Amino acid sequence: MERPYINQELRRLVADRANHLCEYCLMHEQDTVFGCTIDHVISLKHGGSNDASNLAYACVFCNRYKGSDIGSIFWQTREFTRFYNPRSDRWSEHFRLQDATLEPLSTVGEVTARILDFNDSDRLLERQLLINRNKYPHPAALRRIEESRSKEDG
Repeated sequence: MERPYINQELRRLVADRANHLCEYCLMHEQDTVFGCTIDHVISLKHGGSNDASNLAYACVFCNRYKGSDIGSIFWQTREFTRFYNPRSDRWSEHFRLQDATLEPLSTVGEVTARILDFNDSDRLLERQLLINRNKYPHPAALRRIEESRSKEDG
């Protein structure tokens, strides 16, 4: 197994590539008390690597809830479904921002939103407070959503 160490240069690349947004819930690192961290999209124990193509920027909550999981059961069909992958998926194909709620639009979105607890009451409250202060969604998040939609149309 690879060493889990990720150097500062790679950390900076991942953060900059994400515009300092959690690539799962689109919370900006400045708008969350605990900031963001590096996440292995596919954890090392599942054969993932420390390569930039397997790293995402994640808020502490998304990172903690995701852990080393790579998916979950979609209960309507009882089938294993992978999580949203910020390196290969388009955000707007799997989620929609509706006020403070992140609504899933696909089975991938459903299992990701459920396991990462996107719509937990505390997380909804945090986003609503930021909305009330005109700080959510962050302009970088709006650009990310729009870019994702543009790629769908293109």
